[in-house]
Amino acid sequence: MRPIQENDVFHAIAHPARRAILVTLKAGERSASDLAEPFHMTFAAISQHLRVLEEADLVSVRREGRRRMYRLDPRPMQDVVGWVDEFAAFFGRRLDALGEYLDRKHGTPAAREPPLNVSSSGRVGKSAPPRRR
Repeated sequence: MRPIQENDVFHAIAHPARRAILVTLKAGERSASDLAEPFHMTFAAISQHLRVLEEADLVSVRREGRRRMYRLDPRPMQDVVGWVDEFAAFFGRRLDALGEYLDRKHGTPAAREPPLNVSSSGRVGKSAPPRRR
């Protein structure tokens, strides 16, 4: 196991509060106090989370009077996306295998029920053979 670095994006997104902060910042720039409000944690605790995000370059900060304004910088997340993409084929194969298993176990949707027919009057019913006149 490698040691955690201060600017490690994976470490920064490991905590659910920091992930929630990033999601909030997708909507735009926010002050530290605005970001702290929904978490019901001390200002010191939220400041520590913001510092971790800042050290990982996931947020940028600027001063506006006495307030510190935070803005999302998603570029470092490319490392995470690249890492996750390495497993995309695995998940695709697993989902395909699940679909095939469910089709074998329960039959395909087309085999279970006949298709629905919508008449010109708007009534919905199962398809039936056409009537002879």
